[in-house]
Order: sequence, then structure tokens, then C-alpha cells
Amino acid sequence: MSPADFIRANLRLEPVPSLPGIRLYTAHPGSRLSRLATPDDAAPYWAWQWAGGLALAQHFAAHPDVVAGRRVLDLGAGSGLVGIAAAKAGATASAAEIDPNGRATIALNAEANGVMLPLVKVDIAGNAPEGFDLIAAGDVFYNPEVGKLMLPFLQRCLAAGIAVLVGDPERRDLPVERLERVASYAVGDVGDARDLAERVGSVYRLR
Repeated sequence: MSPADFIRANLRLEPVPSLPGIRLYTAHPGSRLSRLATPDDAAPYWAWQWAGGLALAQHFAAHPDVVAGRRVLDLGAGSGLVGIAAAKAGATASAAEIDPNGRATIALNAEANGVMLPLVKVDIAGNAPEGFDLIAAGDVFYNPEVGKLMLPFLQRCLAAGIAVLVGDPERRDLPVERLERVASYAVGDVGDARDLAERVGSVYRLR
């Protein structure tokens, strides 16, 4: 069974609670995602919505002028939620995701929401990508190893004239000294506080 067929058969296409105009294929207890193995056993982050991505998506829905008419890259896209929200707000959006199952999910979610969200390759150890006005990076500071690569990459993007917005619920490795908080939103999360409705995710501008 292909990843796309597995996702269609075992995940549920459901509205995002805080963004009912967006539907995503989402895991549930019966999904048994362990059957959809990847060569490097990557965690299936793409199967849920995360706090930082939810904050960015809500921000774009509430303030479409932030992305309308701009070329937006959803970096570390996971389910594609942020890129889909940007596209619905009038952006020309693309997504970068290294997990092959995540890439399959992005294609299905984009189709389900009636938007175009082409996949692009981005090397965070390399130069800033060309052809973008804004990078939206949700939940990319989830561990110190990734953060050590991610911050210099985003700084290179900013130096190249690309605006950078980061979504995060104030995780330990978030480089708050380099960021300016733009807005905060109530979010759910698949992590340790998934049952706490009052959890907050914030949108930050890289400075």
C-alpha cells in the first residue's frame, strides 16, 4: 500500500478545531501509524497539528494581509497546515518537508482543501532559497540539534531579504533573544499539553 493509500484508509479527514475551514488527515488511536515505517524511523509529526503551526495558521486567517500576494514557504511543513492557511489567505504557497510520508500527506491535504501547495527541496545547512518573500517556520525548534542548524539558516534567509515568521509555544530551545513576538493564540497540541485548551502558541518575527 502506498503512503497516500494508507493515509486515506487509516487517518480521518477532519476539520481543524480552531480553523474549521481547513480539513486535514489526522491520526486517531486506530491509525496504527507504526505500520507506515520510514527508513530512518522518523516520528510521524505530519499526522497531527502542532502548537506553532496552529498559531501561524490562525495568524494568517486573522490577518490575511500578512501573506496575501506573497510567495510563502511553509518550512518543515508536516501536514501542510501553515501552507494551506497561507494559500487560503491569498498567498502563493509552497511546502518543504523531508519525511516522504509527510510529503504524501501534504499533497492529500492540499487537494482536500482545494489549494495548490507544491513541494520544494530546502537544505537548512545551505543557502537561503530563492523565489520567496516569507518563510513560515512552525515548531522547528523542537530540539537543540535541529535548532543549531535552523537559526543560522533562518538568519541567512533574513539577510537575503526574506521575511521570517516562527510559530512556537515557547519551547525550551526557542531562541527568544532573536525573536519579536507578534501575536499569540489559544492552541491545542499533540505534545505534553494536548488536553489543555488554554495552551498558547505565539507567532514571532525574526530580527
